[in-house]
Amino acid sequence: MTQMLNLALGAVLVTILVILLVVFLNRRGRGKDEYYNDIESKQQREKGDEEREELVSFEGGQDLTIVDVLEAPGEVIGKANHGTLYKAYLQGSSTVRLLRFLRPVCTSGLQEFVSEIQFLGSIRHPNLVPLLGFYSGPRAEKLLIHPFYRRGNLAQFIRDGNSDSHRWGVILKISVGIAKGLDHLHTGLKKPIIHGNLQSKNVLLDRNFEPYVSDFGLHLLLNSPSAQEVLEASAANGYKAPELIKMKDAAEETDAYSYGVILLELLSGREPINEKPTPDEDFYLPSFMRNAVLGHRIADLFHPEILLYSSIDGNAVTEEKILQFFQLAMACCSPSPALRPSMKQVLRKLDEIGT
Repeated sequence: MTQMLNLALGAVLVTILVILLVVFLNRRGRGKDEYYNDIESKQQREKGDEEREELVSFEGGQDLTIVDVLEAPGEVIGKANHGTLYKAYLQGSSTVRLLRFLRPVCTSGLQEFVSEIQFLGSIRHPNLVPLLGFYSGPRAEKLLIHPFYRRGNLAQFIRDGNSDSHRWGVILKISVGIAKGLDHLHTGLKKPIIHGNLQSKNVLLDRNFEPYVSDFGLHLLLNSPSAQEVLEASAANGYKAPELIKMKDAAEETDAYSYGVILLELLSGREPINEKPTPDEDFYLPSFMRNAVLGHRIADLFHPEILLYSSIDGNAVTEEKILQFFQLAMACCSPSPALRPSMKQVLRKLDEIGT
């Protein structure tokens, strides 16, 4: 009896083991199939992504086509680690555009990038350079499309010794326009934008000397290391607020500092950084101006031709008005962020100075 019971139990155990073995082998085979199916599916998705190219147009860019953008003969007018800026002639629409190529390795994640592009493409203001279109290529290349402004950038305008750069009316017009553009970025949008890279070379001028702020929101499209490189370049050029260490900490006050440096450029014709200062001069323009005040060197505070052209144009400006403008610029460049004016305060003061 006991022997029969043992045989029965043994048979049951053998049966269970056989069943478990069959189940295990089936699952193993199915898992392997699913694994290879997943790899194949992923490869197909990646292949599809590589083959996809897209052109998104915004207000003012409805005439853009992929062929026109890609076949446009271009001239390099600016280079940085994160990309290259081209002046390009679009033959289909017979227009000149600015094309900004962003290196794929420098940009943020695709989902975040597309979201920011849609937001930036919706921003319109008379003193901001609009985004007309965005091209995404088969190798993840990204191209931003902007209008072209024939007078070039403000840095060139000041450095070229153009007599118009010393006309008081032009100086005020440019100063007011930049402040209006910044104020819109800071307070006129549902999601405020800090420029983070405001420089005179990032202000474009039309034939009537109306300024257009460019490059706003660029750091939002870049990954953290590339955005930090943008900040370091701004520091090297003399526009970075002293308290700003990381791009993510940029604020209205740090934009105000950069704006103040531009006002000093307009007023004096000097560059933000003096590469070869004498023992009596300072490396940075705001520091140079502070020392000029302490040394009672009033002639160093503004370009002498401002008063000269003012009398010729009949647009009389007094030395008192010029010094008020200087004081506003220095307030923007205050070492203490809390003491820097907002762009609304700047605009009110410029209105007082201009009347």
